[in-house]
Amino acid sequence: MSVAAVSLSLLLTQTATKAPAHQKLLDQCLVQAADPKNPWALAHGITAFGANYLAADGRKATEVITRDFLQRNLLPDGGVGPGNSYGFLRYGADKTPIEPHSNLVTKTFVQAKLPLATALPTAWGSVTLLQLVDSVKKGFRHVPSNDEYWRDAAWTIDLLSATGKPGTTINTELGPILLDTVMNDALTALEKSQAELAEGLAKGLPEVPKRKQGIYAHACGGIHFMQAVFGWARFPEVKKKWGPRLDAQIAVLFYRLESERRQYDAALQQAPQFKLQILTQEVKFYGHFLETVGRLKNETGFKPTREQQLSINKAKALLDAAVQGLDAMKAFSTMKTIKQSNPQVYLDLIGDSCHAANGWNQWL
Repeated sequence: MSVAAVSLSLLLTQTATKAPAHQKLLDQCLVQAADPKNPWALAHGITAFGANYLAADGRKATEVITRDFLQRNLLPDGGVGPGNSYGFLRYGADKTPIEPHSNLVTKTFVQAKLPLATALPTAWGSVTLLQLVDSVKKGFRHVPSNDEYWRDAAWTIDLLSATGKPGTTINTELGPILLDTVMNDALTALEKSQAELAEGLAKGLPEVPKRKQGIYAHACGGIHFMQAVFGWARFPEVKKKWGPRLDAQIAVLFYRLESERRQYDAALQQAPQFKLQILTQEVKFYGHFLETVGRLKNETGFKPTREQQLSINKAKALLDAAVQGLDAMKAFSTMKTIKQSNPQVYLDLIGDSCHAANGWNQWL
């Protein structure tokens, strides 16, 4: 029996045991995300370990990020002027990611349950997390007809959702906007981006090919966008109002598990020379899948059906097999080499290991 088959057999029946692959992901994230010169990596360490996660230099990761990288009155082009009171460059001069997705850092702090009153050091003094949240609201621009906007909106919408409630008004420089409007528009945009997958599910197709279309044009396959939208359903009145529309998007998420699994298996057969990249993508998807359904459970009270629980267990098994495959290739122990030969895989093996560890944490 293959390693993957053994993992699947074990995890379909024993879901509460911490698997060696889970520990490998935790170890990978703990060490590799701790670089104080890489705030994007530090943010992912916070995702997996919480607000007290430490950088390699002994400082709290939250404090390293704001002290060394936060700027005032930052415009999208890097200039100084009106807009957000505080912000981050997307990338450093050496191309190290700082905040490649708008408001990823502040959203991460909020999701890590850092109190809004927390004072964070900066190069000029200190700011509170509440000030960072208010800065996001001040600079918010809602353009629901723009597909490119939605591809970068997930982290901002997740933040606004986590710090607001139905009936909340966001006071932006362009005027007030009702948060309910933003979230309803987000659900509509999610439905549009997943229409091809929803059709595949309705027709009983075994898979829908990924061609960077629709939801696949988003970072991480749009999983962060799904998390942002689903999180708003933690309010009973929203969950009731969205009803079948929410259920349909959850069904699409579960459909994607098998659809994408087939494509990864086929890719490994057809292009074994890209095994490192394919296994890394598997860790990305299966880890984010577990994280998303875990958040759905913890935030909205979602209770998986028996069939959905089997899918969750299967995702663990598939993640386990992908991690074992990477470990057998010595990917985790040769990160310095991978950083030079394939910088994107290097970053993915940091960020996605943290998300996968966080996803697995929620199903222990």
